[in-house]
Amino acid sequence: MRHVLHSADEATVRKVTEHVTAPGVWLKSFVPPETLEPWLAPGWHLAGGIGYLMTASVPTAHAQAPVETPDGYVLSTWTRASVTRALVRTADGAFAARGQVAVTGLGAVVDQVETDPAHQRRGLGRLVMRSLTAAAAEQGATAGVLGATAEGRALYETMGWRTLAPLTGAMRGPDPSDT
Repeated sequence: MRHVLHSADEATVRKVTEHVTAPGVWLKSFVPPETLEPWLAPGWHLAGGIGYLMTASVPTAHAQAPVETPDGYVLSTWTRASVTRALVRTADGAFAARGQVAVTGLGAVVDQVETDPAHQRRGLGRLVMRSLTAAAAEQGATAGVLGATAEGRALYETMGWRTLAPLTGAMRGPDPSDT
């Protein structure tokens, strides 16, 4: 389960985190980590690293020059129920990169974009993002949002995305860094 608080304040965060006791539940909020952490009830910890809520005009992101699939890689895309997935594999079928975009009306939400560390710095993240924004544009989306890591933010900014707010996550359960 994941709670996303579009406008977080101490009372709301405390209420959610004091009443949710199941392990593995996430809370995401658009405040910096140093603001969120003291509001968390016992049993909760910051998780997921520094993040950013980002947005872009889908037509602007889509209008960029097409990205060629690098030699030695194969790109596959498919759409089911307004969700388009992009998967990049090596010539021998190993995972290299992926991502997905869900379109609802004029909006598109990009999610789960990742590149395997062994295949980074080869343009695969850009290839996945370009494929996803093209699919979103074809489905009529005009605005996109995504949650970015610090590493992803740098790529997205070069592709016309801009940061709207910090995005901080917390999780209920044992902190893996304590073990």
